[in-house]
Amino acid sequence: MTEILHPTGRDIAHAAALLAAGELVAFGTETVYGLGADARNAQAVAKIYAAKGRPSFNPLICHYARAAAAFEHVVPNAMAEKLAAKFWPGPLTLVLPRAENCPVSLLAGAGLETLAVRVPAHPVALQLLQAFGGPVAAPSANRSGGISPTTAAHVLAGLGGKIAAVIDSGPCDVGLESTVLDLSGPTPTLLRPGGVSVEALEAVIGPVQMGAPITAGHTLASPGMLASHYAPNLPVRLNAATVAEDEALLAFGPPLPGAKFQIQLSEGKNLTEAAAKLFEALHELDAQAPKFGLARIAVMPIPNTGLGRAINDRLGRAAAPRDF
Repeated sequence: MTEILHPTGRDIAHAAALLAAGELVAFGTETVYGLGADARNAQAVAKIYAAKGRPSFNPLICHYARAAAAFEHVVPNAMAEKLAAKFWPGPLTLVLPRAENCPVSLLAGAGLETLAVRVPAHPVALQLLQAFGGPVAAPSANRSGGISPTTAAHVLAGLGGKIAAVIDSGPCDVGLESTVLDLSGPTPTLLRPGGVSVEALEAVIGPVQMGAPITAGHTLASPGMLASHYAPNLPVRLNAATVAEDEALLAFGPPLPGAKFQIQLSEGKNLTEAAAKLFEALHELDAQAPKFGLARIAVMPIPNTGLGRAINDRLGRAAAPRDF
């Protein structure tokens, strides 16, 4: 059975003890719920892959209570220090070379010479990391390729009975995974859009290069880069201008007519509101499909600027062919 814990001192101490014992604990962050394990314990990290059914070539993000702790395990540069000062704690992951004596399991980084690190901006996550006293590898707390969880109920629906505990930290504020920026090479490269926009990054460090698309079977430089990912059970159709009789509608702005069931991301076309609702909406559309006889999800166009890039990135992966 999966224990349901609460953000009390006693429960957080218990969760930290479970992590130290090599168990898996899900916890809320400002982005989505993470599925945590001691990043230094290869067997514990392997449990993450097993619980999620996650491809072994997809590396994990390591979470830390402070920037100084993260930078003990990687080799930071001036850009990393500037970005950490500006955005940590927050929804930004930095990919940097592993430090020579880095204790993080190679499995957590999928065997790469780099490591993805971040400091989350959520009081419960920070309390847990402080109580544990070490790095916590934590991808999103869902079955691999499924919709990312933004509530403890989502975690239990997908992983109940497969993990030791979940700390009910309330709903996630941002609702999208962190932005992933590769600083291990000569040019800063965006590997995954997320909670910090490209514009905000460039205001601190200058031009950011867009990463090349990743195809199935290749080793990934970052978490969240599989072509088919964040996928609901229903097939997804993007940039819909009409709605078929057997389609649910994911609306952005004034909704298209004719849908038997619809969920509105933001009637006022607010990208921040849409980002926070995205995964919750996909969960609900899946849940309502049998009741309304729905076979697909039609998604209205969303502008590809700011947080819209991250939303479209997730939706594009949800719509990708599921051939691996």
